[in-house]
Amino acid sequence: MSQESDKFLIQLALAGNQKAYGELIRRYEGMIFNFIYRMIGNRAETEDIVQETFIKAFKALDSFDEKYAFSTWLYKIATNHCIDVLRKRKLSTFSLDSSIQTEKGNLHRQYSDDSFSPEKALIYREHTTLILQAIESLPPKYKQVINLRHREEKSYEEIAQILKIPIGTVKARIFRAREILKQKLKNYGIP
Repeated sequence: MSQESDKFLIQLALAGNQKAYGELIRRYEGMIFNFIYRMIGNRAETEDIVQETFIKAFKALDSFDEKYAFSTWLYKIATNHCIDVLRKRKLSTFSLDSSIQTEKGNLHRQYSDDSFSPEKALIYREHTTLILQAIESLPPKYKQVINLRHREEKSYEEIAQILKIPIGTVKARIFRAREILKQKLKNYGIP
Protein backbone atom coordinates (compact mmCIF):
# COMPACT_ATOMS: atom_id res chain seq x y z
CA MET A 1 0.00 0.00 0.00
CA SER A 2 2.01 2.92 -1.22
CA GLN A 3 1.04 6.53 -0.85
CA GLU A 4 1.34 6.90 -4.62
CA SER A 5 -1.16 4.11 -5.33
CA ASP A 6 -3.51 5.60 -2.70
CA LYS A 7 -3.28 8.96 -4.45
CA PHE A 8 -4.06 7.31 -7.78
CA LEU A 9 -7.10 5.55 -6.27
CA ILE A 10 -8.25 8.84 -4.73
CA GLN A 11 -8.05 10.54 -8.13
CA LEU A 12 -10.06 7.71 -9.68
CA ALA A 13 -12.63 7.87 -6.86
CA LEU A 14 -12.99 11.62 -7.28
CA ALA A 15 -13.64 10.96 -10.97
CA GLY A 16 -16.52 8.66 -9.97
CA ASN A 17 -14.83 5.25 -10.19
CA GLN A 18 -16.70 3.01 -7.73
CA LYS A 19 -14.02 0.30 -7.85
CA ALA A 20 -11.49 2.82 -6.52
CA TYR A 21 -13.74 3.48 -3.52
CA GLY A 22 -14.01 -0.27 -2.96
CA GLU A 23 -10.24 -0.73 -3.13
CA LEU A 24 -9.64 2.06 -0.59
CA ILE A 25 -12.13 0.41 1.75
CA ARG A 26 -10.52 -3.01 1.23
CA ARG A 27 -7.08 -1.61 2.05
CA TYR A 28 -7.99 0.20 5.25
CA GLU A 29 -11.17 -1.34 6.65
CA GLY A 30 -9.37 -3.89 8.85
CA MET A 31 -6.96 -1.39 10.38
CA ILE A 32 -9.71 1.16 10.99
CA PHE A 33 -11.99 -1.53 12.47
CA ASN A 34 -9.30 -2.66 14.94
CA PHE A 35 -8.50 0.91 15.92
CA ILE A 36 -12.15 1.85 16.51
CA TYR A 37 -12.96 -1.42 18.30
CA ARG A 38 -10.19 -0.78 20.80
CA MET A 39 -11.62 2.65 21.55
CA ILE A 40 -15.32 1.67 21.60
CA GLY A 41 -15.27 -1.97 22.75
CA ASN A 42 -18.55 -2.96 21.10
CA ARG A 43 -18.48 -4.92 17.83
CA ALA A 44 -21.85 -3.80 16.44
CA GLU A 45 -21.21 -0.16 17.30
CA THR A 46 -17.70 -0.44 15.82
CA GLU A 47 -19.09 -1.75 12.53
CA ASP A 48 -21.42 1.25 12.34
CA ILE A 49 -18.63 3.69 13.16
CA VAL A 50 -16.31 2.13 10.55
CA GLN A 51 -19.01 2.57 7.91
CA GLU A 52 -19.69 6.15 9.03
CA THR A 53 -15.95 6.90 8.99
CA PHE A 54 -15.64 5.82 5.36
CA ILE A 55 -18.79 7.76 4.42
CA LYS A 56 -17.38 10.90 6.05
CA ALA A 57 -14.01 10.35 4.37
CA PHE A 58 -15.50 9.85 0.93
CA LYS A 59 -17.80 12.86 1.28
CA ALA A 60 -14.75 14.98 2.14
CA LEU A 61 -12.36 13.25 -0.27
CA ASP A 62 -11.95 16.40 -2.36
CA SER A 63 -10.50 18.14 0.72
CA PHE A 64 -7.81 15.45 1.24
CA ASP A 65 -4.32 16.99 1.16
CA GLU A 66 -2.07 14.69 -0.88
CA LYS A 67 1.06 15.73 0.99
CA TYR A 68 -0.17 13.53 3.87
CA ALA A 69 -0.77 9.78 3.90
CA PHE A 70 -4.38 8.74 3.25
CA SER A 71 -4.19 6.38 6.25
CA THR A 72 -3.23 9.25 8.57
CA TRP A 73 -6.16 11.32 7.33
CA LEU A 74 -8.52 8.35 7.72
CA TYR A 75 -7.28 7.63 11.28
CA LYS A 76 -7.94 11.26 12.18
CA ILE A 77 -11.52 11.03 10.91
CA ALA A 78 -12.00 7.77 12.84
CA THR A 79 -10.50 9.28 16.00
CA ASN A 80 -12.75 12.33 15.87
CA HIS A 81 -15.83 10.20 15.26
CA CYS A 82 -14.94 7.89 18.19
CA ILE A 83 -14.49 10.87 20.48
CA ASP A 84 -17.93 12.15 19.45
CA VAL A 85 -19.49 8.74 20.15
CA LEU A 86 -17.76 8.45 23.53
CA ARG A 87 -18.88 11.93 24.53
CA LYS A 88 -22.46 11.06 23.65
CA ARG A 89 -22.20 7.81 25.54
CA LYS A 90 -20.98 9.59 28.71
CA LEU A 91 -19.43 6.56 30.33
CA SER A 92 -20.85 5.89 33.74
CA THR A 93 -18.53 5.93 36.74
CA PHE A 94 -18.36 3.31 39.43
CA SER A 95 -17.11 3.08 42.98
CA LEU A 96 -13.76 1.38 43.46
CA ASP A 97 -15.05 -0.16 46.69
CA SER A 98 -17.99 -1.92 45.08
CA SER A 99 -17.89 -5.01 42.91
CA ILE A 100 -17.73 -4.55 39.16
CA GLN A 101 -20.52 -6.02 37.05
CA THR A 102 -19.30 -7.85 33.93
CA GLU A 103 -20.92 -10.22 31.46
CA LYS A 104 -19.55 -13.12 33.52
CA GLY A 105 -20.80 -11.85 36.88
CA ASN A 106 -19.45 -9.63 39.63
CA LEU A 107 -15.72 -9.03 40.11
CA HIS A 108 -14.26 -8.30 43.52
CA ARG A 109 -10.77 -7.12 44.36
CA GLN A 110 -8.50 -10.12 44.53
CA TYR A 111 -4.87 -10.62 45.52
CA SER A 112 -2.75 -13.24 43.82
CA ASP A 113 -0.18 -15.44 45.52
CA ASP A 114 3.14 -16.54 44.03
CA SER A 115 2.29 -20.22 43.55
CA PHE A 116 0.72 -21.53 40.36
CA SER A 117 -2.92 -22.47 40.70
CA PRO A 118 -6.20 -22.34 38.81
CA GLU A 119 -7.12 -19.43 41.05
CA LYS A 120 -4.06 -17.55 39.81
CA ALA A 121 -5.22 -17.99 36.21
CA LEU A 122 -8.67 -16.69 37.17
CA ILE A 123 -7.15 -13.70 38.97
CA TYR A 124 -5.00 -12.97 35.91
CA ARG A 125 -8.15 -12.86 33.77
CA GLU A 126 -9.87 -10.62 36.31
CA HIS A 127 -6.87 -8.29 36.38
CA THR A 128 -6.92 -8.13 32.60
CA THR A 129 -10.59 -7.16 32.74
CA LEU A 130 -9.84 -4.47 35.33
CA ILE A 131 -6.95 -3.13 33.25
CA LEU A 132 -9.19 -2.91 30.19
CA GLN A 133 -11.87 -1.18 32.26
CA ALA A 134 -9.27 1.27 33.59
CA ILE A 135 -8.23 2.06 30.02
CA GLU A 136 -11.87 2.48 29.00
CA SER A 137 -12.40 4.96 31.84
CA LEU A 138 -9.57 7.24 30.68
CA PRO A 139 -10.48 10.59 29.14
CA PRO A 140 -10.61 10.21 25.32
CA LYS A 141 -7.37 12.09 24.65
CA TYR A 142 -5.44 9.70 26.93
CA LYS A 143 -7.34 6.59 25.86
CA GLN A 144 -6.57 7.18 22.19
CA VAL A 145 -2.80 7.58 22.72
CA ILE A 146 -2.65 4.45 24.91
CA ASN A 147 -4.58 2.46 22.30
CA LEU A 148 -2.42 3.73 19.46
CA ARG A 149 0.84 3.11 21.34
CA HIS A 150 0.16 -0.20 23.10
CA ARG A 151 -2.54 -1.89 21.04
CA GLU A 152 -1.84 -0.58 17.55
CA GLU A 153 1.92 -0.48 18.33
CA LYS A 154 2.36 2.90 16.67
CA SER A 155 5.52 4.94 17.17
CA TYR A 156 5.39 8.36 18.82
CA GLU A 157 5.93 9.90 15.38
CA GLU A 158 3.04 7.95 13.84
CA ILE A 159 0.75 8.91 16.72
CA ALA A 160 1.72 12.56 16.29
CA GLN A 161 0.88 12.33 12.57
CA ILE A 162 -2.43 10.53 13.12
CA LEU A 163 -3.60 12.97 15.80
CA LYS A 164 -1.94 16.01 14.21
CA ILE A 165 -0.32 17.03 17.49
CA PRO A 166 3.33 17.67 18.40
CA ILE A 167 5.41 14.65 19.44
CA GLY A 168 6.00 16.30 22.83
CA THR A 169 2.24 16.35 23.40
CA VAL A 170 2.07 12.66 22.47
CA LYS A 171 4.77 11.81 25.01
CA ALA A 172 3.13 13.95 27.70
CA ARG A 173 -0.28 12.35 27.13
CA ILE A 174 1.17 8.84 27.22
CA PHE A 175 3.05 9.65 30.44
CA ARG A 176 -0.08 11.16 32.02
CA ALA A 177 -2.27 8.24 30.87
CA ARG A 178 0.18 5.75 32.39
CA GLU A 179 0.20 7.67 35.68
CA ILE A 180 -3.61 7.66 35.79
CA LEU A 181 -3.67 3.94 34.98
CA LYS A 182 -1.09 3.17 37.70
CA GLN A 183 -3.25 4.95 40.26
CA LYS A 184 -6.45 3.26 39.11
CA LEU A 185 -4.81 -0.17 39.14
CA LYS A 186 -3.30 0.50 42.56
CA ASN A 187 -6.83 1.28 43.78
CA TYR A 188 -7.99 -2.04 42.30
CA GLY A 189 -5.26 -3.82 44.27
CA ILE A 190 -3.15 -4.53 41.18
CA PRO A 191 0.53 -3.72 41.70
